[in-house]
Amino acid sequence: MTQLINLHDDMIHDAVLDYYGRRLATCSSDRTIKIYEVEGETHRLVETLKGHDGPVWQVSWAHPKYGNILASASYDGKVIIWQEKNGAWGKLTEHTNHQASVNSVQWAPHEVGAVLACASSDGKVSVLEFKEDGSWDVKLIQAHAIGCNAVAWAPATTPGSIVQTSGSAPNASSVRRFVTGGSDNLLKIWNWNAEVGQFLEETQLEGHSDWVRDVAWAPSILPKSYIASASQDKTAIIWTSTASVNGEPAQWAKKVLQFDNVVWRVSWSLSGNALAVSGGDNKVTVWKENLKGEWEKARVEESV
Repeated sequence: MTQLINLHDDMIHDAVLDYYGRRLATCSSDRTIKIYEVEGETHRLVETLKGHDGPVWQVSWAHPKYGNILASASYDGKVIIWQEKNGAWGKLTEHTNHQASVNSVQWAPHEVGAVLACASSDGKVSVLEFKEDGSWDVKLIQAHAIGCNAVAWAPATTPGSIVQTSGSAPNASSVRRFVTGGSDNLLKIWNWNAEVGQFLEETQLEGHSDWVRDVAWAPSILPKSYIASASQDKTAIIWTSTASVNGEPAQWAKKVLQFDNVVWRVSWSLSGNALAVSGGDNKVTVWKENLKGEWEKARVEESV
């Protein structure tokens, strides 16, 4: 049975379940974030978070090993990190590193630590890392010339490997890598360089003819790396790469999926073998790769 929830007073921009699927966070143009407890077919509003001065575009849950923590990105240029303690929600910290709308936030895989990437219309990406002394290390990257719309982390392990549970400390050997999508029609892959202490551009992916609205990196249990991108040019592109050879950058092949409307969002299944694509026609299509390496439409879902 499908459950309809009247969540906000204005347009909803994002809805994300936590790691256990027990809490739903939503955000809206009404400048608020709502937290719901979800159990079976029932839901209960437990908190309404207020602190942004503009529409809230995206929310992201941290891994539960770091506690009940949620990050939010807003048109007001702020990133707020919220924390629940003893049943009460409040601001853990607030970051004002950007000069324009912050469009996307995503926590890194838990193996690399409490690290958050934030993409902004000022063209920059900020990477925020929580330190043991309670401070936040901030790194700013000039990612795209005319605005950055989306960011997505790569898995912390190499393609085809099995993700292992980690202890309390970050794994130094884990991969720190993410992809961004910009208003310059490009995707860029960034890789952490310990020698210079900064994220450096690894690869540019060209294929779209209009703004890249969303990017998503598939889980690593598959033998290849997969990135999906959504664009205003009415296409979604699936980028595929095998592991790099002799230290040379990996080569990315692309498969273009054509649509009749603007494509807004892309999202991989947890197993990484299915891709959901949503667009301006209020439909969600699900795509799967066949044995010949071609991507086929599995089904179409009408949006509510």
